Amino acid sequence: MKKIKWGVLGTAFICERSTLPGMLQADNCVMYAIAGRSMEKAESFREKYGFEKAYGSYEELLEDPEVEAVYIPLPNTLHYEWTIKALNRKLHVLCEKPMAPTAAQVREMFQAARDNNVFLMEAFAYQHSPYISAIKSDIDSGIIGDIRYIESAYITSDYDKSNIRMRRDSLGGCTYDLGVYNTSLILRMLGEEPETIKAVSSFSKEGIDTYTSVLMEYADGKKAAFSCGMVLETNLDRHIDRFEIQGTKGSVIGTGFEFNGDGDLSYTVRYFDGTEEVKVVSTPQNYRLEVEQLGRCIAEGETPAVSEDFSIMNANMIDRILKEIGY
Repeated sequence: MKKIKWGVLGTAFICERSTLPGMLQADNCVMYAIAGRSMEKAESFREKYGFEKAYGSYEELLEDPEVEAVYIPLPNTLHYEWTIKALNRKLHVLCEKPMAPTAAQVREMFQAARDNNVFLMEAFAYQHSPYISAIKSDIDSGIIGDIRYIESAYITSDYDKSNIRMRRDSLGGCTYDLGVYNTSLILRMLGEEPETIKAVSSFSKEGIDTYTSVLMEYADGKKAAFSCGMVLETNLDRHIDRFEIQGTKGSVIGTGFEFNGDGDLSYTVRYFDGTEEVKVVSTPQNYRLEVEQLGRCIAEGETPAVSEDFSIMNANMIDRILKEIGY
């Protein structure tokens, strides 16, 4: 098995909470280099996680000829710039969601990947989950008939006002931070963009959306709705993760579910004849799965599980929602 030498641009909280633990578990990942805004921070991460090298600037890491792939967990406003720079250095890139502020920039990023003959994948870790795959497989098999309606929610704590999620200048707000999960879940299940989108939001005095509700209507009459928000008790890491999919023969409900959850996750299939079935899916750490999958794309020619078309469609949906709410 070929192992890929990874560089990580930044020392964001998501790295410590999720991605670096996943990289440590990944069979085909070499944690080669870490870069921070200061050498001190990068060196502390090198020691803690076992990186071979630490750099005090992002540019230095990109110049290292040993680096093969780069993970970018930087603030939303920096994804486009540093992804393009990495791609132009012929490096494969795993970029955190949302990949860019606009769908137009997402298209440019994928064009740069094609121009440089490298892989670019958006880091929707939960999209690699066998739990999500099992639900999609059941739906595609027709066990609940034709989908008529999907609803989803992702609600979390709010944060101290210094947090980048809570600032307009760093493209904070619940649609960018949380709504992308809802739109991508609905897109995964339906495989198409809606014909119309309606949305309303509540805004903070800093100008970010703290709660957004969205209704999406499709050409064949089916509908999807979701709510996202950062409104629960401040800094307590509380969250509500929910989905339900209604078909013409039954429904699928996430009964033991959280976005990016691992372990034994469950969903319930309820049929209109009154019977129901609880299905349990053993789910590895999602961030490990996405790192391993991009590694296989690089080494073995697999197709990225989160495709260019998927990321562009999802970005289009976010563009339309943000236009509706006036963000």
